[in-house]
Amino acid sequence: MATSGAKSSRLGGMGQWWGVIAAALLIAAWINKAAGPVIVASLSALVLIWCFFQAPVTCGAPVRGREDGCRNNATGLLMGCHIRQHRWQKLKLLIVRRRVREFCTGLFSDGKETLVTLAAVGSFISGLAALIPGVIVH
Repeated sequence: MATSGAKSSRLGGMGQWWGVIAAALLIAAWINKAAGPVIVASLSALVLIWCFFQAPVTCGAPVRGREDGCRNNATGLLMGCHIRQHRWQKLKLLIVRRRVREFCTGLFSDGKETLVTLAAVGSFISGLAALIPGVIVH
């Protein structure tokens, strides 16, 4: 029997989108103001983890002959595509000081990366704001 290649999980391929639900809950927690700072900080951390390691984006690892990098699908801003060397190349972009600028420009290369990057920055700021006393008014 031939398979389609799609992920056959219990959630039917929607398992990679749990971060969007966490982001919606984070927004609801800020609007509701009944959620305490622990809930807001926890949801912020979940959204940040999703953005870094599981959000569906393009790889963008440096490839010979292409200025825009690898165009394969990847998971998360810090991870590469299915090619093991691309994962190392993405991590090397963060570690080698001269290559950090190249990594940062890749964060805003297209719509998906821009949206995931802004979600990561927003959840980081949200987590910091939740830890500062008096920001969340009850």
